[in-house]
Amino acid sequence: MKLYDSIGPNPRIVRMFMAEKGIEMPTQTVDLRKGENREEAHLKRNPHGQMPTLELDCGNYLSEITAICEYLEEKQPAPAMIGTTPEERAECRMWTRRVDLNIAEPLANGYRFGEALKFFEKRIPVAPEASPGLKMIAANRIKWLNDQMADGREYLCGKRFTLADMLLYCWLDFGNQVGQPLDQSNTNIVAWFNRVAARPSVKA
Repeated sequence: MKLYDSIGPNPRIVRMFMAEKGIEMPTQTVDLRKGENREEAHLKRNPHGQMPTLELDCGNYLSEITAICEYLEEKQPAPAMIGTTPEERAECRMWTRRVDLNIAEPLANGYRFGEALKFFEKRIPVAPEASPGLKMIAANRIKWLNDQMADGREYLCGKRFTLADMLLYCWLDFGNQVGQPLDQSNTNIVAWFNRVAARPSVKA
């Protein structure tokens, strides 16, 4: 296998997942700033022109972070970062979906349509008028998640550190860097964030 890697939170999630599982493989960096991900060579790997992309041993390509991570978990089940039972896997997928749709997506597009508009307007459809509302939605859903964590759970899936935590951490850390800092009044999320930040895999 080979990972086509780049800057940004999504490739970081896959690198973090691999680090937690002890998976190593060759990587190739794709230069997003130069638009290499929109060139023909990468579009053959991923027609969406997005990152990351995983080249399988059979020569096929797999994209989308949850699909890549689930594939890696099936190839190397231990240590489990999604789950070892149907119930555990379902719980992780539930939280991953909630974080992705309700926090990561509006946070990302709030940035793309706002601070990064000049970079993205030539690459994807943009809606600059939507940026403030998207940022508000992400902040609201983070507050909702903070309330869900009020029961003292250590991670999103209780005591289990999973893909859902990696997804949330990488996007909240990205938000801190692009004008959407984590509201410190969300004390449960702040405490959770600091727990995750202490893990060696965040440096992957």
